[in-house]
Amino acid sequence: QVQLMESGGNSVQSGGSLRLTCAASGYTDNQYCMAWFRQAPGKEREGVAAIDYDTSTAYADSVEGRFTISQDNVNHTMYLQMNSLSPEDTAMYYCAAGPAGGCLWLETYGMDYWGKGTLVTISS
Repeated sequence: QVQLMESGGNSVQSGGSLRLTCAASGYTDNQYCMAWFRQAPGKEREGVAAIDYDTSTAYADSVEGRFTISQDNVNHTMYLQMNSLSPEDTAMYYCAAGPAGGCLWLETYGMDYWGKGTLVTISS
């Protein structure tokens, strides 16, 4: 059973940066597709960024050029570097994992495992 734990959420001012970390355990191999999703109050969960086992990446238009997803396969850790943050980025951020190739669409149905989330709050 894959388990995911997010960390790094915080409250920062607009224009600031944060780095989120997702620590994964229970893998039997490295051929997983992993992604970050977020959910703001009153809104649906949306895909933010994804990275496949072959390092292919995908980004939502709203974060392209500001966010960078990366992974450390040796330590089963995924990161999301978030720069130029704005109040519109305020949300609970979730780490997710799914079968290889399944996360680059940034859709929740492609993911099998979810973390509990880490809260990001951006003030203006």
